[in-house]
Amino acid sequence: MSTRVLIDHRKGGASKARHPEKAHRPDNPIARKPEWIRVKAPTHPVYHETRKLMRDNRLVTVCEEAACPNIGECWSQRHATMMIMGEICTRACSFCNVTTGLPHALDADEPTRVAEAVAKLGLRHVVITSVDRDDLEDGGARHFARVITSIRDAAPETTIEILTPDFLRKNKALEVVVDARPDVFNHNLETVPRLYPSIRPGARYYQSMRLLDRVKQLDASIFTKSGLMLGLGEEKMEIAQVMDDLRIADVDFITMGQYLQPTVKHAAVARFVTPTEFEEYGAMARVKGFLQVSSSPLTRSSYHADSDFAELRQTRNARLAGAN
Repeated sequence: MSTRVLIDHRKGGASKARHPEKAHRPDNPIARKPEWIRVKAPTHPVYHETRKLMRDNRLVTVCEEAACPNIGECWSQRHATMMIMGEICTRACSFCNVTTGLPHALDADEPTRVAEAVAKLGLRHVVITSVDRDDLEDGGARHFARVITSIRDAAPETTIEILTPDFLRKNKALEVVVDARPDVFNHNLETVPRLYPSIRPGARYYQSMRLLDRVKQLDASIFTKSGLMLGLGEEKMEIAQVMDDLRIADVDFITMGQYLQPTVKHAAVARFVTPTEFEEYGAMARVKGFLQVSSSPLTRSSYHADSDFAELRQTRNARLAGAN
């Protein structure tokens, strides 16, 4: 059994296995992507400037770690989703390309470096995500709060969106993050409840739903957001039920995009959902009352996050004005 797809060469030096916990799994051949999924390799000079800035500030981005297909477009526009608390995750989700293992200690200087990069890039809107840190007593909540505070100090005009773990069994961690008052609180459900045991085995669907619901209870002014990957074997009625669950939790924004298999050891793509189907799911979500919907094969949580946030805020203001 070959494990070459598990080897990471991107940072130079000695090769190492990114997913040792998946090495024993049988191979799932990677299906050829349809025409509507393919993207061009990045060549824009601003892409390389953004990449250099991330390297100079010793920052990790989910754009690289999760092998996002939109990295060329986003980095060419100086949009990057920064991943804090290291690049090693304590979870082993079968869809994710982030390295699994025992993480290093938190870097106390990271919030300052992230804030400096945000200021240098001149971002109107920034997305901050993280690996899961089940090894930490608070799941990394205080570190999230320090990053938010540092960005507010260095770039007060920048709006902040966070994409957090589920803080499973981390008492009062959510309250710490909400108290720092991000503009958008995002936590992805990723898939339908039936598929959690195989796709998100370390997570619990209803814990994730409670997290999103609790954000609104703590601070109704914070926008909430969640996302689904499609093409893992979910059924249409299951997607509709997840939408209903999110609306019960008063979630404002839903994203839906095509799951892409990182390696032969990851969960297989059950099928490629067509652009027309994504449009239909988007229409369904709008009917259910979401303030903002992004649904397309290449949609990702932070894809076009700056323009989406501007539209999200405008839509809420318009609804509030209409209600008065």
